[in-house]
Amino acid sequence: MPRSRWEQKVEADPEHSHWYVERFRRMAAQGADLAGEARFVDAMVPRGARVLDAGCGPGRVGGELARRGHVVVGVDVDPVLIAAAEEDHPGPTWLVGDLAELDLPARGVTDPFDVVVCAGNVMTFLAPGTEVDVLRRMGAHLAPTGRAVIGFGAGRGYDVRAFFADVEAAGLRLDLALASWDLRPFTPDADFLVAVLTRG
Repeated sequence: MPRSRWEQKVEADPEHSHWYVERFRRMAAQGADLAGEARFVDAMVPRGARVLDAGCGPGRVGGELARRGHVVVGVDVDPVLIAAAEEDHPGPTWLVGDLAELDLPARGVTDPFDVVVCAGNVMTFLAPGTEVDVLRRMGAHLAPTGRAVIGFGAGRGYDVRAFFADVEAAGLRLDLALASWDLRPFTPDADFLVAVLTRG
């Protein structure tokens, strides 16, 4: 399996993951609103929903969703980020894993998810060429009526049109496209995409 862009970044700068963790800890300490993605997902499901935080990083989104009463499993390729999630956001199940090889039933997590959330530009940090595999594996972990919510910025090496084609190739359907986590409509010149997907 090729190395993800995130893993390549960490190999080039072994302190990058630690900097990333401390960046969000500082922002939280300064009172920054870091819960926009969690509010979005929380509005989609009833209390007690099962949520997969795909590319969870240090647990910012999944931790907030757990505090809002959801059952959360978070997966990230970076063990430093998972350790920070365990420390800062106890409660959810945090797992080290590559989204391109995601197989949670093999790790004892057998129930499907009501929502898969993939925030924080995770899709732009994947290993090139694995995007369809990642989308397909997210879809495979959804309950029949479940939805995946994916957000990433334009201009980060993953063209939105390529993403839409990959969604279709992965057997998923685009139900809604927005330009932000605060529900602004998507336009062709938008610099961000939030896509709500269902199984096709």
